[in-house]
Amino acid sequence: MANPLADCVSSLRSSNHLLGNSISILDSGVNDFPRLAKVLQTTKHFELLPSSALSAAQSQLLSSLVPEFNNLLARVETHLDRLERREQALVARCELLDGRLSMSGEDGEAMKKAAGLGRKSLAGEGDVSREALRLKQLRAKKERLGYTVERLGLQAQQKERQLRLSVAAQ
Repeated sequence: MANPLADCVSSLRSSNHLLGNSISILDSGVNDFPRLAKVLQTTKHFELLPSSALSAAQSQLLSSLVPEFNNLLARVETHLDRLERREQALVARCELLDGRLSMSGEDGEAMKKAAGLGRKSLAGEGDVSREALRLKQLRAKKERLGYTVERLGLQAQQKERQLRLSVAAQ
């Protein structure tokens, strides 16, 4: 009876040895799986989109940007209107102050003297000298107003540039 059991034991030992060899072979193959998984994993460097998805994204972007642009343009227009009204008010104030200055001071005294001389001298000579004085005053006033309008125009242009830069920065 020992003979049949000895054959079973030897067969069992050879099977055990064969299974051990198989396990070691499988173990060496399985140990490299994480690296192989990473190497074999595909990565998308560029993703191609269908034209319908691209046009939908463009229209969505356009629909979100158009109201913002309209809002900014409206704000710029109102600010420019405000600056224009302010410029007109400053020009009017400048004219008023120039008129007041011309009435007081040297011009006012010269006009008073011319009026007094006109009464004393002949009516024709007084009118000519008064007209000449008035013409001289009006030319000086026109020149001052021209400089003032030019200065205000430059200030308005500078404000517009600053406004454009601030809108562009936002």
